[in-house]
Amino acid sequence: MLDHTKNVLKRVSFDVSLFCKELEKACKVLLPFELEELASWLSKFIKEKPELQHCMLLINNK
Repeated sequence: MLDHTKNVLKRVSFDVSLFCKELEKACKVLLPFELEELASWLSKFIKEKPELQHCMLLINNK
């Protein structure tokens, strides 16, 4: 499920609103250890995408 989530987030990263919605969905279905891995991946992924950096708050609040 984690790999699927990463693929979806990559595909929707052009749209901030859609990216945040997909991230919220992922936070509801992923297991705690998967959320940790996703947070690590996400921090690397959004480094070059400043428009997505506020979405990191969604995962940090879980």
